Amino acid sequence: MIVWLNGTHGAGKTTTSALVQQLIPKSRVFDAEKVGETLMDIKPGLPPADNFQHWPPWRTLVVDTARRVLDYTGGTLVMPMTVLVEEYWREISSGLAEHAVPVRHFVLHADQDTLRGRIAGDTVLGPDSPFRLRYLEPYAEAARTWLHAEAQVVDTTHLTPAQTAQQIAAAVRASTAGARCP
Repeated sequence: MIVWLNGTHGAGKTTTSALVQQLIPKSRVFDAEKVGETLMDIKPGLPPADNFQHWPPWRTLVVDTARRVLDYTGGTLVMPMTVLVEEYWREISSGLAEHAVPVRHFVLHADQDTLRGRIAGDTVLGPDSPFRLRYLEPYAEAARTWLHAEAQVVDTTHLTPAQTAQQIAAAVRASTAGARCP
């Protein structure tokens, strides 16, 4: 199974994914951004794009890597990755479905003021990262038009990462327990 943590930058995906991994037995964190970083290292570079997700190989490699890791290890992959383009999400989720990989899709949501505050205090990319701020409006648009309908939304505005992880792990346990019941 894959537990996909979606949402914009500052929602808490990376922090929460490590905590979810601790709460779900036989789970591993797989950050699909590393696939994008590998593609970015190709020399000479791939055609110009402002986001590696625009490269079709990224989407197919994420599917192939996730399914092959699961075939090798079993268990659960916890994947913290923002995907705001509906077509890309459909490509990834249908690719995983073709390989019978179940996906629990969660969106970590926070209100705009909270997101801006988290981005302002970001110690990874630095305060007020233009990269992170650039995705606030595309996230809001995706949330309004398709994203929230495709996933279980967890509002992290007033939750700690530990509380968020506990909610997600409980939802995963409930869904897998229900799947085993006749």
